[in-house]
Amino acid sequence: MPDMHDEFLFPFKPTAARPLLGQTVLIVEDSRFASEAMRLMCLRCGARIRRADTLAAAARHLRVYRPSVAIIDMGLPDGSGRDLIEELAKASPRIPALLATSGDPDMRDKALQAGADAFLEKPMLSVGEFLEAVLARLPRDSQPKGPRPVLEEYVQPDLLALQDDLSHVSDLLGSADNPARMKYVTGFLSGIARSIGDRDLTGATEKLSHLSQTQQPTGVQISIVSAMVHDRLKAQPIAI
Repeated sequence: MPDMHDEFLFPFKPTAARPLLGQTVLIVEDSRFASEAMRLMCLRCGARIRRADTLAAAARHLRVYRPSVAIIDMGLPDGSGRDLIEELAKASPRIPALLATSGDPDMRDKALQAGADAFLEKPMLSVGEFLEAVLARLPRDSQPKGPRPVLEEYVQPDLLALQDDLSHVSDLLGSADNPARMKYVTGFLSGIARSIGDRDLTGATEKLSHLSQTQQPTGVQISIVSAMVHDRLKAQPIAI
């Protein structure tokens, strides 16, 4: 059923306790840790969620349904989230709330220029901030009527999702053999490091990114960053 909006299938009305009831959120995000945080915030607010971790997966979702909210990471394994934002911003009918996200604050202007309605900087863990960013872009008739309580909650994503991300980036560092690949890997890892407040890993990753972008030798810095990722993996709980 192409272009079928989930609200026709699930005609729930938003409430003060569940302000996003009746909304479907498509999360296009390759980090399990970041998408888990968004999933928890969506569930707390009553929204239904779908997740895609690549542009190709997002395209498959969009061929069969139209979400009311799309949250798109700017850096994805198979291309730039900016391209998908530009496409969706020009589509008719347009998704009501089109948001971009990244751990790099410098992506804000690029996201807004591409057509995003708002930019969510990672880490985004505040339920209240997330909700206000979404509601401000939804039509008034999709919002709960009357006063709403101020949500002061923060979500805590499962640390096993962080372990998966760290394991993934550890593998990627060994195969980052060209500038485009390195740009994706350092962007992914930088987002993780910022999300967990790890300044040392953030700084080391930014240095690696700078060396790659300025075409300087990266071998030593890759080894340093890889060792740091390995150390953080050892400190994480072991998945059973």
